[in-house]
Amino acid sequence: MINEFDEKLRKIERAQEKLASRVEERPLRLEEIKTVAAVDVSYRGDTARSAFVLCSYPDCKVLRTKVVETEVPFPYIPTFFFLRETRPILLALRGEEFDLLLVEGHGKAHPRGYGLACHIGLLIERPVIGVAKRPLKGVAEKDLRKMGKAYVSVGHLVDLESAVRLIEPLLEGGYPKPLRLADRLSKRGGL
Repeated sequence: MINEFDEKLRKIERAQEKLASRVEERPLRLEEIKTVAAVDVSYRGDTARSAFVLCSYPDCKVLRTKVVETEVPFPYIPTFFFLRETRPILLALRGEEFDLLLVEGHGKAHPRGYGLACHIGLLIERPVIGVAKRPLKGVAEKDLRKMGKAYVSVGHLVDLESAVRLIEPLLEGGYPKPLRLADRLSKRGGL
């Protein structure tokens, strides 16, 4: 017998599958990208700490940082990561300008084709690339690319080839520098 919580997750799965069809893949021109933002969230107890880092592109000089704390909105459930991270990320992005966003999480490289990077992309209507440390099970290889220690996937308003070309100059130690900095800032409070 399915309990009420499981039934809610089934509804959310169906919503993810519908929303996946709204994700747009399109080439991006590298010469039009002047700034890249990255956002990451860490957790301590019931507090989510979101870090925003804005860098120039492609030289990756830090232009701005911001940290926002909020209550954890949802428990961690694999493949439903967007439910936990959306609110903290949107709070960190509020009022910020950037050409491209890197999100610590999957995009189309998700069992339902709709991960955190897709969700954020649809909400903010800007190009978003998903970057994760490991692939999810049940994802087609065509939906992601391994780059150094990272797995890159389409979030929204960018295609996979453009995502790969955009991430390449940002790799430092096998991981995109803006995301590494956002991760460090979310956990320690400093770069």
